Order: sequence, then structure tokens, then C-alpha cells
Amino acid sequence: MTTESVTPSFDPGLGGLIPELRWRGMFHAASDGLEARFATNRPITAYNGFDPSGPWLHIGHLVPIFGLIHLQRHRGRPIALVGGGTGMIGDPSGRSSERNLLSRERLAENVASMRPQLERFLDFSGPQAASMANNLDWLEKIHLLDFLRDVGKHFTIPYMLAKDSVQVRLEGGLSFTEFSYMLIQATDFQHLFRSVGCELQMGGADQWGNITAGLELIRRTSDQRPDGAPNAFAMAYPLLLNPSGAKFGKSETGDSVWLHPDGTSPYAFYQHWLNTDDRDVPTYLRWFTLFDPAQIAALEAAMAEHPERREAQRALALDITTRVHGAETSARAIAASEAAFSGSPILDPAILETLHRAADGFDYTTADVVDGAIGFLVATGTSASKGEARRSISGGAITINDRRMTDADSALPEPIAGEWYVVRIGKRRVRVGRRSS
Repeated sequence: MTTESVTPSFDPGLGGLIPELRWRGMFHAASDGLEARFATNRPITAYNGFDPSGPWLHIGHLVPIFGLIHLQRHRGRPIALVGGGTGMIGDPSGRSSERNLLSRERLAENVASMRPQLERFLDFSGPQAASMANNLDWLEKIHLLDFLRDVGKHFTIPYMLAKDSVQVRLEGGLSFTEFSYMLIQATDFQHLFRSVGCELQMGGADQWGNITAGLELIRRTSDQRPDGAPNAFAMAYPLLLNPSGAKFGKSETGDSVWLHPDGTSPYAFYQHWLNTDDRDVPTYLRWFTLFDPAQIAALEAAMAEHPERREAQRALALDITTRVHGAETSARAIAASEAAFSGSPILDPAILETLHRAADGFDYTTADVVDGAIGFLVATGTSASKGEARRSISGGAITINDRRMTDADSALPEPIAGEWYVVRIGKRRVRVGRRSS
């Protein structure tokens, strides 16, 4: 007798939020009383902080973003809090050295860039409308003496020293500026609790100390509830690490993968997810899509049966690229990707332009073409030297406009549409050149 697997289902209200996060592997810890609070299914407002130290959001931000997405799906009201104030201080959590402090002007630019990106993920209308807040709006109004008296007096030095974010930095040095960060984050939670009734702060596991400092401040400065239940709550996601063991959010080369086309092109963004290691696909499908358990199980089964088809990676890459860049842009990225690696001739100028802009494109002159294959490869930076170019050609590794170059002294084929050259180096590298004006 066989036992069929049971596909889990989740309460669409708040009572189903933690069970779904657990199934997706996105639940790390919650403070006392949170599950009981969710079980009431009464509306709740929760926030997650976003560090504006970069010009745009990057894929590391997808973890808290999807945390807020799931909160909103389960009928909670999300607040995306951008740290225009705390960004001037620097969070020591998860870092081995102190951050470079940004100017007020740069932080304001970074904060302004975040709203349009967040609108791709969260619904800013309706009964559970998301909102965006900037903690500079209240932090810059606080006077030092008021802060020390109204916040600092509620925390002892031993309490602060015990936090992991402080402990890991003590030996290498921790400035007072960073040491005070948890008190400022606690002030944020207290402000949102008082001003908009925000009961829950969410964040990564490395933020747990800062989040619970906010709980402590609210506990010490608020009236106790008649039923003895907590006034505020905390929830954390596990840290998601990339294959090198660093916090998730960067490419294999160590560069950030941005959620903005000016930082990472839609083509490169799609390629990043398409190239996901088979071992990471089950995690990413759960964390970065809203696919239900049955869909994910089917994709995992397809991957196990035919890993060479990369069906799960394609579904992941299509879904997240469409969510970040829109359906039309995503379709162009996919068309360019398929054209680049299918081995078939690329004749569509729109696809050639996409690849030129996004995939190691180069410009060339008429003189570069006259120099022949070797001169062309060196002039365009495809080969580092004439010797390297000669070896690549003699080894059969170079194809230009679908003609395999076998003679180092041979002339180049005619450019596509009088303008384009597609250079293939081996099986995985493609460069597109455009005649310079």
C-alpha cells in the first residue's frame, strides 16, 4: 500500500502566515505570544527596515520584501521603513567593519529610488495597503538629551554588550556610533507602535538583537495590557547565504545584483536566476516566488527527472524577472538569452541591441574590420593579445557571424544589417559588436 504525499494548504488569514513561512523555510524565530496574536486573525500592522546605503534595492532585499508580501497576502498591513536616518549611522549587524557614512544628499536620492521598486511587489492600495516611511522624519527631530533620558535610561551596558551584533565586533573595534544603533532602531519601533499602532517588527536573524531591543523599549514605556499579553512582537527570517557562505545578494563575481535596470540589466538579471545551481533551486522557488506547494513539487520533480532542461530554473527566472521588470521587458530578456545560447544565427536588430547593451558588448570601427580576424579580436578586447587570438582561432573556438574562423589571416564576414558582429568564444561566451558612428 502506497502513501500519497499531502500537499499543504494554509489559512489565508494571519493564522496561516507562520505555517506557510515554515513550509517555505523562511521562519527563524518569533517572540512570545505572536502565534497566539496571529490566531485571533485580527488585522495587524508590521514593518521591515530597508538600508538605503545603495542606489537601488538588490536581490538581498528580496528576503524582507517577500516577508512583507506574505504578510500582506495573509491580510496584514505592511510598512516598508527606509533608513534615511539610521543610514547616516550604519548598522553593525552582520558586518566585520564599519560602514562608510553617506551624505544626507546621497541617502535622500537612494531613499527616493526605493518606492517605485517596492511598488513592483507590494500593493499600496486597498484594505491592507502597504505604506512607506522614512525614519529621518522623526529621528532628526530628537534632541540628544531627550534621547539619553527617554531611551538610553531603559538599557544597561551589559544588556547591549550581550547582543550578537556587538559581540562579533568587540575584538576588531566598534565605534560608539554603531554601538548606539540598536537604541535608534528601538526608537523606530516605539515611534511606529505609538503613531500608527504597528505591533510587529520583522527582519533577518542577524537583526534579532536590534528587534528585541525595540520590544524591550516598548515594554518599559507602555501600559501593560489587561490580559497580560505583549504589546508588541518580533519575527525573524533565517539568513540566506550564497554558495560562498556570504549573505545572499551578490553574483558569483561579488557584484550586487540590483532590482533596477540601471544597476543590472534585465538580461543579466534573468541569466543570474537561470544559472542557479540545482541545489539552490528548491530554496529559491520557495523564497522568491508565490508558487503554491503543488507547483513547486512539480518543478522539483521535473528537475530531478531531466536536470539538463533546467525547467525549474526557467520558471524561477521568468517569474522573478517579470515581477521586477514587467512582462514586456522580461520577454525581451528571455528572447535575447535564448538567441545568445541556442547557437542559431541572431538576425533581429532588437535582440542584437539588447545583447550589445547587456552582454559584454563592444563598439568597432571600419579599421578594426580591415585588420582581419586577429586584429579585430584584439582591438575589440575579445582577446588579450595577437598570440591568444591566434591560438583561439586555430583551436576552432571563434565564430563570427556564424562563420567558424579557421584561418588567422582570413577576412571577416559582412556585418549583420551592415552594423552588427556576433562573436562566439567557445560554447558559453557571446559578445555583440556595433559599428561606431
